[in-house]
Amino acid sequence: MDGYCDTGVPTHLFTSSSALLNIALFVSAPMLAVITFRRPATVAAVSVLCSGSIELIQATASLGRACSVTDVTANALGALIGSGIGTVWVLLDSRGSIDAKRDFGWGASVAVAGASVLVGLFSFSVSSIDVVAAEDRQRAQIQTLSGASDWIEQAAEGIFGRGTEVKETRSQADGGRWHVTAATNRGEVSGWWPDKSLERAESKRNRGDIGNLTRSQIEATGEQFARKWFPQSVVKSRRTMYPVGEGKDKVYVVLYRRYVNDVMMPMRLDITVTSAGRVMDFTSRPDRDPELPAVSIGREEAKQLAKRVTGHQPQHANLLAQKVSGRWRPVWLLDTGKEDNPDIFLDAVAGVEVTPDL
Repeated sequence: MDGYCDTGVPTHLFTSSSALLNIALFVSAPMLAVITFRRPATVAAVSVLCSGSIELIQATASLGRACSVTDVTANALGALIGSGIGTVWVLLDSRGSIDAKRDFGWGASVAVAGASVLVGLFSFSVSSIDVVAAEDRQRAQIQTLSGASDWIEQAAEGIFGRGTEVKETRSQADGGRWHVTAATNRGEVSGWWPDKSLERAESKRNRGDIGNLTRSQIEATGEQFARKWFPQSVVKSRRTMYPVGEGKDKVYVVLYRRYVNDVMMPMRLDITVTSAGRVMDFTSRPDRDPELPAVSIGREEAKQLAKRVTGHQPQHANLLAQKVSGRWRPVWLLDTGKEDNPDIFLDAVAGVEVTPDL
């Protein structure tokens, strides 16, 4: 194929100055032709075919003009208006008459034959593109990214505090969503748009502050932060906290996990708080609770099964919701103590060893 033609629906036919000009340009010639030859149907058919031929030439030749269904429609509409005006002129003229039957026969024959030739030529030599739809998608994407940038920048200032300066925002498409990251003078924060779901943040000040807050005060700081930014993850979740590091500059990780029927759901929320009450970073995975089959393998039975498979007595056993071959399953994660392969996963319904999806 040698050329391209915009085959998008002519939605801007009466709002585009170019389309309106084309309509006006194609009125006069068909009008005069009808007055002269007194065959409006034949003139209209020839005029529309001429319009299509012009667009075919524009599509295949380097003339500095583009082929467009909108132009074809505008030209054809102008030709029909001109033919209509010419017909009215002839009918009002006392000396005029139109052989309607013969004219319609000729017009229909010309239209069918000419259209068949044009469609064949277009199919053979012209590739179709939808410029209007592409422009609409581009405008929608620009609006989407503008909203995403505003949201992540506001989130960055809210998390890192006043004086936060956004240096750069990055967006990457992932299915129907956008992964958005804001790089600031104080750290980075990322999330998903249009979900407005924050995923992680990391402060450039990645060492603990020297502070005097008690454990309960630090835990309350993490709770307040979680309820402000991740209210859905806090609902029906269990909160725990553990220290990382030693001395006054050690930090504390506040964790939220949700359990349904003693199975840990895939939702995760970890918030690191310094002893001075500063949120240093967080990671969030706000997955919805999946529907799972009922667990039939208990903890002790799972340990015995794991021992048969590995030859080692498991030290720990945790019941998790995991995807296995694309389906959510309740799975026992057991620590066998083996150096080469310490963990084993057992399906908590079937009792067989499984490998969770990555």
